[in-house]
Amino acid sequence: MHTSAFDEIRHRVAQVLGGGEEGDADAWTALDEDIRSALRYGGLPPAPTWFPDGPTRFSGGPIRFPDRDGAGWPGVERLAVALCGPDGRIREAALAYAGDTPALLPLVAIRCADWAGPVRERARAVLRAELSGPDSRPSEALGAIAPVILRVAGRRHGDAARELLVQVLREGPETGVTALRASRDRRVRRLAHRIAVDRGLLSPAQLAATAVADPDVVVQDLCADAVLAAVGADGGTAGGAPLTRLLGARQGRIRAAGVTGLRKAGRAEEAEPFLYDRSALVRACARWVLRQTGTEPLPLYRAACAAGDAMPDHAPTGLAECGDRATDAPVLWEFTGDERPRVRAAAVAGLRVLDAVRPGPLAPLLDDSSPRVVRETRKALRPWADHFPVAGLPRPAAVAPSPRVEGDSTTPPPEAGAAPRRGTAAPEVPRARGRMRRMLGFRGVFPRPR
Repeated sequence: MHTSAFDEIRHRVAQVLGGGEEGDADAWTALDEDIRSALRYGGLPPAPTWFPDGPTRFSGGPIRFPDRDGAGWPGVERLAVALCGPDGRIREAALAYAGDTPALLPLVAIRCADWAGPVRERARAVLRAELSGPDSRPSEALGAIAPVILRVAGRRHGDAARELLVQVLREGPETGVTALRASRDRRVRRLAHRIAVDRGLLSPAQLAATAVADPDVVVQDLCADAVLAAVGADGGTAGGAPLTRLLGARQGRIRAAGVTGLRKAGRAEEAEPFLYDRSALVRACARWVLRQTGTEPLPLYRAACAAGDAMPDHAPTGLAECGDRATDAPVLWEFTGDERPRVRAAAVAGLRVLDAVRPGPLAPLLDDSSPRVVRETRKALRPWADHFPVAGLPRPAAVAPSPRVEGDSTTPPPEAGAAPRRGTAAPEVPRARGRMRRMLGFRGVFPRPR
């Protein structure tokens, strides 16, 4: 029985060491917990060399491993088991050999947050020597260690290893920071970008490219703010192409950052087209930039809404955001009949912003051919969800619930079109608020049953 357990743990260790994904912190923490559980609760001998082909486990006296030249020198798998075992003396003794095994440095990082004080101190000494010692090569080890350090940083004693990692990244060669910027771990990439910005390792063009293309919103905002901080520096070179690239970003937050930087770059007049952006945040930033230069955006909105076919699609919404209900609401009502779906949707959204919604005239738009218009209409009619006339709303086809069969639950349901069997209960009538939610499509109004 023990041989089977030995093989299972050995396979588990080999899988994480050889087949695991680089930088997978969860795999290392899970390995640590699995080995300790197997040794503590699985009835296996709690010794560092308990594999069937290893020497006899230690008994009495100071706990140590054999000499390097001896026959019992611990291999990678045995050493991994010793580093994760439940006996703190064995974990402490195993750390003396972990420095010569770079593949197990993630386990050393976990031991830096160990609950036993002597184990923590020795693990931190080993990690410090590997990252900042005279013979250290931090750029090669950081890729595997950094995700684990940040993964256990939230533990009670995990802050010391994180501080050491930050120190190495701030004072060490920039190759380590550059390598971690491409890490698959989100926490590592955020830390690496933050330190790269603080150290000035990225040019404004690189920052703008990262802000536009990076999938992490935290990294996007960090790099966009760094571009804004660089606008106007170095003779204004940072206010050219990098800022223009932010203005063309797909994310509204990044475009808003670019619009805000137009004022500092002396290009405030370029903010006018963004008054009609699809993002409310971008529109608000454009209005702020224009007001800082003495230009009031409301006349521009009214002129754009009077331009006929040349009117931007989102001009009605922008007009409502800074307009007057008595003056501008009639204009928005006219746009609810425009032939362009985007304009109709923007007009409905503008009426909602101005608090000028009238349920009766707006109800026909629930049957609009554009899903965009229907969505905006439903948002506008949400305050009337509990007492809106049912006849004015489209009634989707309801799906009949499965019949409940009393008695034997294994009895199959009746065939389609056949008479119901005896003992079959009639379908339950849907509750009122569930029926109203399906009719209006308001999934956010009532809590959905789980």
